[in-house]
Amino acid sequence: MSEHQQLQRRLGVFDATSIGLGSMLGAGVFVVFAPAAGLAGHFLVLSVLIAGAVAYCNAVASAELAARYPASGGTYVYGRKRLGQWPGFLAGWGFVSGKTASCAAMALTFGHYVSPGYAVPVAVAAVVALTAVNLFGITRTALLTRILLCVVLATLVFVAVAAIVGPHPAGGMSLPGSHGGIEGVLPAAGLMFFAFAGYARIATLGEEVKDPAKTIPRAILAALAGAFVIYLALALLLQNHLTEGRLAATTAPLLDAVLNSQLAAGAPLVQAGAAAACLGALLALITGVGRTTLAMARERDLPAPLARVGGKHTVPFVAELAVAAVVIFLILTTDVMTVVGFSSFGVLIYYAVTNAAAYTLGVHPAHGPRWLNVAGFISCLLLAFTLPPASVLGMAAVLTAGAAGRFVVLRFRR
Repeated sequence: MSEHQQLQRRLGVFDATSIGLGSMLGAGVFVVFAPAAGLAGHFLVLSVLIAGAVAYCNAVASAELAARYPASGGTYVYGRKRLGQWPGFLAGWGFVSGKTASCAAMALTFGHYVSPGYAVPVAVAAVVALTAVNLFGITRTALLTRILLCVVLATLVFVAVAAIVGPHPAGGMSLPGSHGGIEGVLPAAGLMFFAFAGYARIATLGEEVKDPAKTIPRAILAALAGAFVIYLALALLLQNHLTEGRLAATTAPLLDAVLNSQLAAGAPLVQAGAAAACLGALLALITGVGRTTLAMARERDLPAPLARVGGKHTVPFVAELAVAAVVIFLILTTDVMTVVGFSSFGVLIYYAVTNAAAYTLGVHPAHGPRWLNVAGFISCLLLAFTLPPASVLGMAAVLTAGAAGRFVVLRFRR
């Protein structure tokens, strides 16, 4: 077996779009509106618009690069090809470390929804089961993602209907404790961007899509457009349906919207939808992290055995199993809320490298001029450094440790 055996191209536009949209409509959609509303107040919709604009910059850059370099690894590969080994490593290490933590968060959220008293063992079981699905091949991953996506979309439609039929609070009613305002718009946009970032999973699957030059750009832009419309509609409906204070204070805004409506009896459906969303996001995350790990191992930025591809379904089974082991360790040792800002910072640094790499391309499409890469790069850094200081310092420490480790290994090899 060749150390660099290629994965098989089995995914079309619909499959790739489903994986991207399934990632963006993960557990984040069920929780992100509350903390964002707490920061931005009645400017929540502006935060969604800013996050969507930054996501568009990044999506266009990702699509251009993925069409040019259709290999597993996403911006890790693009950074190496266009900017050099160190920027590529920074993007890859930020993605792997941040998104591995996100896997643990998704699994724990699933456990808390399904069985609060046994959240940890249920979360571990979910990781084991979904890793097994991935080991049976990427087409199985896409099929399960489509099923879970249908469940989530049906849940969101139900929430929208509940928010429309009301009852709605009297004008001017609000709960104390909401201090959001214009100064919180950028931090709120940073949180909302975390929910938008799923299209990266399409780029990391560049080696497994058919006709990548056409499939990847179409899938990325279609998934982003769908997620943007859904998030904007939900932000408008939730602000109209719940008071500003209630929306900022709740830990489950979509569930609260249903409980405060004429359709309150359907609350268990929302809980089931949230559980499905967690599974869909976790499935896509494990897949994407595994492929980036594979790419980094091929370049010996991670241990070489992680690059092994094999089995009946030609999957990167060593990388998949290694990611699952680390996720399970995090589930057993961390808390679900400690990794969200940490992951957001890593993702924004990842996309800053994406925009810088895309800027070096000689030809740009009409919908993605070169200046858009500059805007995307600056916006990513701006949102990253408006996140809570603990998140910034924590991820900076992880990135520094990874860079130091690579430096030592390179010196040792010489």
